[in-house]
Amino acid sequence: MPILKATKNNITFASTIVKKGGTIIYPTETVYGLGCDPFNIDAVNNLIEVKGKRTKPFPILAANIEDAKKAAYISLDGKKLAAKFWPGPLTLIFRKKPAIPDIVTFDQDSVGLRVPDNKIALHLIHLSGGLLIGSSANRSGEKPPRSVQEITEELKNTVNVILDGGITLQGIPSTVVDLTTEKPQILREGPIKIKELSDVLAFRS
Repeated sequence: MPILKATKNNITFASTIVKKGGTIIYPTETVYGLGCDPFNIDAVNNLIEVKGKRTKPFPILAANIEDAKKAAYISLDGKKLAAKFWPGPLTLIFRKKPAIPDIVTFDQDSVGLRVPDNKIALHLIHLSGGLLIGSSANRSGEKPPRSVQEITEELKNTVNVILDGGITLQGIPSTVVDLTTEKPQILREGPIKIKELSDVLAFRS
């Protein structure tokens, strides 16, 4: 498992690993992500083994909102929030499109999407086809890492390549908003606060 500085050449190399069905670790603005091609069922199965005891749907990171539309039906409320907070630490849950394998969402008909505010991640996702699994780079129940140094040796040894982009800006997971319910619902408050979200939409209390 090589740990590579996140240069353009190494980002390109990591994207080829993704397209070949491999798994990688990469920086975002929140925490380090554990990724693979969401359309590759074998790769997703491997990611489930890496995470351990995984039952929650995997979030997907997109290069932009147009790529996000490959994975989900983007609602009007979603477009409003995306226009304000993407790229950024906001995961939006939409109804998923059939193209996304059920194994990614653990048979749920919804999927969490985000466009990260990190140049390394955006370039990597773009080169990987526009969509990339964006689970945090830790085993289930453990603390998400802010740097390569915080990634456990056990996890490092399960992936094909690690991109080192320094310490992440936010250090905590993204805010999560569910847009599949009749009224939008905030499931997790992260870097983007309820007050900021409420300036754009009305939420279920």
